[in-house]
Amino acid sequence: MAADYYDLLQVPRDASADDIKRAYRRLARQLHPDTNADPEAEARFKEVALAYEVLSDPDKRQRYDRFGPEGAAG
Repeated sequence: MAADYYDLLQVPRDASADDIKRAYRRLARQLHPDTNADPEAEARFKEVALAYEVLSDPDKRQRYDRFGPEGAAG
């Protein structure tokens, strides 16, 4: 099962678009492969980027909230 996108970004389900953007930027700086030598950081960075892609788009976020990760995929 895929991780919950809200948990990945460490934001509540009712987070605003600005809160989601701030959380993504903070985590992206922490996990980016150029700044973090941890081998697992790149995989986590990709997960966080996917979570942000879904939650930052109102339509995809609505589908994700209703159907989960499969709904956000289309």
